[in-house]
Amino acid sequence: MESKRQQKFAGVIQQDLAAIFQREGMNFLPNTLITITKVRTTPDLAIARVFLSFFNTANAEQALQTIKLHASEIRYKLGRQIKDQVRVIPQLEFFVDDTSDYVNRMDKIFDKIHKDENEQ
Repeated sequence: MESKRQQKFAGVIQQDLAAIFQREGMNFLPNTLITITKVRTTPDLAIARVFLSFFNTANAEQALQTIKLHASEIRYKLGRQIKDQVRVIPQLEFFVDDTSDYVNRMDKIFDKIHKDENEQ
């Protein structure tokens, strides 16, 4: 369970990273929309785990690797924005948010169950 402090800090990071990806995301991944679905921070606020969703890309894992290559540059830009609000700029760890894939998979299962019930 995250503390209020962690949640507030994660919200600040999410907003500022979203602004960075909106302004400069095309430099990292042309023709790809990058959204930040959630941010989780460690209790000491030293690490921020950022969950990303990619739209208009064929391979999300390859897109994630590209973002990871630019992680230090992204952290630097984040640091310039939040330096007056925090003591330490957190290390950024990026992950693919597979929630939409999970939802699609569950929808297919429920559709199949519903179809099987109607056939009986």
